[in-house]
Amino acid sequence: MSLNPGKGRGRAGASHAPRRNAPPREPEPTGFAARPNAARVAAYAGFAVLGVLVAIAGTLVQAAWFPGGLIIALAASAGLFYGGRMLTGTQIGALAPAAGWFITVFLLLSGRPEGDYVFGDELGLVLFMLGGTAAAVMCATTSKVPQSAIRSGRSGT
Repeated sequence: MSLNPGKGRGRAGASHAPRRNAPPREPEPTGFAARPNAARVAAYAGFAVLGVLVAIAGTLVQAAWFPGGLIIALAASAGLFYGGRMLTGTQIGALAPAAGWFITVFLLLSGRPEGDYVFGDELGLVLFMLGGTAAAVMCATTSKVPQSAIRSGRSGT
């Protein structure tokens, strides 16, 4: 440490302590308390509509080609949920298409007064509902969107 106040690491003016006479600031609200972003709200609505469309298409495909159609329908649903999560960077990005998907599948399950269902058989019905719900929960409850090692500057191993 130097005795010269202008040189060295021990300068009095280089203190990183917060100013004591500054008025306290309130932190910015996050989550549902934050101001709504119009673009993000529109994206959530768009993802909900896509969830409805994927549910209708998945219902028809899984009933038409049972083993392969079920896999295609579940892959499309999981891709939509994960894509919503990645594009928005929020958990609501996965929940918006999942809500549209789940409501549509539930309405299609209710059937008609004659007793007809859109679904082909009971096994496909159960697997489509449970698989889609599991995919939605997994995509919505991931703690953080993974960061690439290239973008962070780390070489990674």
